[in-house]
Parts: sequence; structure tokens; C-alpha cells
Amino acid sequence: MDPDKQSAERQATILLVDDESINLSVFGQFLAPYYQVLVATSGQRALQLVRGTPKPDLILLDVMMPGMDGYQVIGQLKANPKTVDIPVIFVTALTSDLEEERGLSLGAVDYIYKPCHLSILLARIKTQLELKNARDWLKDQNAYLEAEVQRRHQENQAVHLQLLQSEKLAAIGQLAAGIAHEINNPIGFVSSNLNTLNGYLRDVFAVLDACGAALDEKPLSDQTLQNLRELKQAKQIDYLRGDIPELIAESREGLSRVRDIIQDLKDFAHADKNDWELGDLHKGLDSTLNIIGNELKYRCTVHKQYGEIPQIYCLPSQLNQVFMNLLINAAQAIESKGDIHIRTGCADQNVWVEISDNGNGIAPENLPRLFEPFFTTKPLGKGTGLGLSISQNIVRKHGGRIEVTSQLGQGSRFRVWLPIRPPEFGPAE
Repeated sequence: MDPDKQSAERQATILLVDDESINLSVFGQFLAPYYQVLVATSGQRALQLVRGTPKPDLILLDVMMPGMDGYQVIGQLKANPKTVDIPVIFVTALTSDLEEERGLSLGAVDYIYKPCHLSILLARIKTQLELKNARDWLKDQNAYLEAEVQRRHQENQAVHLQLLQSEKLAAIGQLAAGIAHEINNPIGFVSSNLNTLNGYLRDVFAVLDACGAALDEKPLSDQTLQNLRELKQAKQIDYLRGDIPELIAESREGLSRVRDIIQDLKDFAHADKNDWELGDLHKGLDSTLNIIGNELKYRCTVHKQYGEIPQIYCLPSQLNQVFMNLLINAAQAIESKGDIHIRTGCADQNVWVEISDNGNGIAPENLPRLFEPFFTTKPLGKGTGLGLSISQNIVRKHGGRIEVTSQLGQGSRFRVWLPIRPPEFGPAE
């Protein structure tokens, strides 16, 4: 082997460990043209050198040494995470098969008898260094690939959240007119009630002003009392006493309705709330119905048949999006006036939410493609084709599934199964 052609291998460091100086001298002089050579005359000194710089790339280790033999040295090397990957070749005068078996079982990569042919020793060192370089390269590649997989996973999560939010906003956009109508109705009668109350207050103040003026008379005449009675009757004070509280109660109810719709919208559109928590599915269904009520009421009658179900660990805002997608799809499948039934129940460690309609149904050939991204049977502009795909991803994220049955002309049934406690949370205490 030409030393001038081994420039890459000169960078490797070989640690020679032997209590015989003659062996260190022979091996060291032979290997010096090819590698950087470190020497240790004892096991203790060898363990000191492997902790220093440069760190050995390979160790030639004698077995029979005073104080600490080679088997003890390799035992400590393999027990240390920082040195466990350094290849060790035993070079020893112990030539029995049992000793060789023991050395290899302790983690040595090779076992060479003394005296040995130096060119064979060099070839075996070269082979083990090439194997070590390959292992190191694979280790680096695995670390890189793991980091890349993690990065891609985080990117996919970010894209999924963006897609989720886009679909939410698209759904809200399609419902915007209905939501505006739901808000405008209570605001309209609150505004009307305020105008009525304004007129009532003018009448009440007129009576109060007349009473104030009458109090200034000393004494109060019969005519003044008669005038006050007539004014009270003219302004219908007794009627106002009953109507004003009703107007105020109606206005409060209307404003409460607006507040609930806005809060439901905020909860539904909350993109960055990804905290798992105990959620009430009935509350989520009611909140969703509150948002899309205007979309449903002209097409169908909603029948709620809620069973006894426990709260579950979930992402409530994301499940609300699933319910919204299924309810809107059910309503859009009904051409004229129809019915939507919402049922809930519990079986084993799972709860289920079922949304069924008596609409057009789904063609058998379309059922296998129902959850494909961008697949839709709706007219252009009526859907993105992402609603069911996103819904399935959300349900799978919860460890659940969606079951579908449908018959053309009779309607469809979607049943969402969800574990009470997803597998990653472990069993309930």
C-alpha cells in the first residue's frame, strides 16, 4: 500500500494498547505512515485517551495486561455511550477458540493472534475503518432523515391547519347571508322596541311633569286632580306599566341571541385553539345548529334525539366543523321540505353522533370516493370538495371513524364514532 495514496486514511486515529513496549514499537512504526497513532501501556491509560482529543477511530487491544485486562477495558468501552461505537480489534497471544469467542461476544469486531502478518493487520484495520465510516454515514443519514421527516410532519401539520381554517372560513362565507339574517332579526326588533320605549318614556315624563307642576299648587284643586287623571288615562300609563317590562325582556332576549351567535362563530372560527379538553358534544351540536339555523330552517325540520353520553377528550372546535359539514350536506341534499334527524348514543368506550336525512341520497358509484379531497357532486360554486375529506381527517385524528349508508331517493346516514378517551391519552384513571 502506497502511503502517499492514503491521504484520507491518515486522518484516522488508531489507539494501540499493549503492556509490551516492543509490540507498541513494531505496530506503531508500521502504522504511522497510514494513520495517526496513539499508544497506551495499560487499560487505565487507554480509557483516559479515549476520553481525550483526538478520539480514536479504532483500537488495537491486547488481552493479557496487568491491573486491567483487555476484556475489562472493552467492557467499560461498551458501557459508555460515548465510546460504544469505537471498533475494537483484539491482538493477543491467546489463541484458543474459547478466548476468541469470549472476545467477540464482548463486542470486538475482530480477533487476531500474535504474532501476526503486518500487511494482514493493516488490511483488517482498513476494512474495519471503512465499515465504521459506512456506519457513521448511515447514522448521520438516519439522523438527517429523522429530522427531515419531523420537519415535513410539522409542515404538513401547518398546511392541514391552514386548510382547516380555509374550509371553516369558506363554510362561514357560504352561510354569511343566513348568519346576517339571524343577527339582523333580533337587532331589528330590538331597534323597534327602543323606538317604542322612546315614545313611552315621553308619555311617562309628560305625566311626571304634570305631577310636578301640580305639587306646586297650595292647596291642590279638584280640577288639577281631574286633569291628572285624564292625562294618565290619555297616556295609558296602566298599559305602559305592563308593556315596558315585556319590551325590555324581548330586547334582552334578542341581544342574548346575537351574543350567542357571535360567540358560536368565534368558537367555530378559532383556528389556533388546539388544546385537547373534555368536551360536551351536545353543546357542540347545539352551537353548530345556532350558526347554521337559517340555512336549515327553510329546507328541513331538525329533530334532536340526544341520548345519554359522557363528555369526551377532544378538540371541540374541530368536531363542530365536522358536525357543520354533515348538517349542511344533509340540508343541501333535500330539494324541498324534508327532515334531518340528529341522534347520539354510547357503546363500550365510544360515543356516536348520527346525522341522517331523507334527501336525494348518494349514488353507489360515488360512495367509495366520498372522502377523496376535492371530490364533489355539487354544482360548481356550491362546494370545495374538501368538507368530508377534512371531516374524516379530524375524526381519525380523534381515533374515530365515519360510517356512511345511503340509498338513492331515500336519503343518507352518517354516523361518527369517537372514543371517550383517545388511545394516546391512555386508559381513564
